[in-house]
Amino acid sequence: MVALGIVVARFNRPVTEEMESAALDAADAADADVAAVEHVPGAFDAPLVADRLARRDDVDAVAVLGAVVTGDTDHDQVITRSTARTLQQVSLDRDKPVTLGITGPGMSGDEAYARTENGAHAVDAALDLVNTGVAA
Repeated sequence: MVALGIVVARFNRPVTEEMESAALDAADAADADVAAVEHVPGAFDAPLVADRLARRDDVDAVAVLGAVVTGDTDHDQVITRSTARTLQQVSLDRDKPVTLGITGPGMSGDEAYARTENGAHAVDAALDLVNTGVAA
C-alpha cells in the first residue's frame, strides 16, 4: 500500500478545505494510506513541510494543496513560481514524488473554487509516480 503525506495551505479556505476533502477521497478510492496531513499558513510555506514529510521512511509521496488567487499586484505569480520550483527541488533532492496541487496564479476566488478537484489530481499523480516505479 502506498503511503502519502498531504500538505494543505490554510490561506484561501474554504477552497483548500474542499481540495483536502477531494484529496482524501482520491486516496481512499485508491486504497492508499494517508500517513500524515499537515496544514501550513499558505502555499509559500508548503515546501518546508513537504520536505520534512518526504524525508520520512513511512511516506512514499507527498501531495501539496493550495490556492493562490490574483490581487492588485504580481504577488500571486511570485508565490506560485517560487513554490513550484522549490517543491520540484524537494522531489529531486529526496527522490520521492512531490506533486503540485496548488492552483493559480491569475485566478479569482470563484475560479479557484471551481478547481478544487486539483486536490484529487495531486494525489492521483503521486500514486501514479509511485506505482509506475519512477519513485525509488
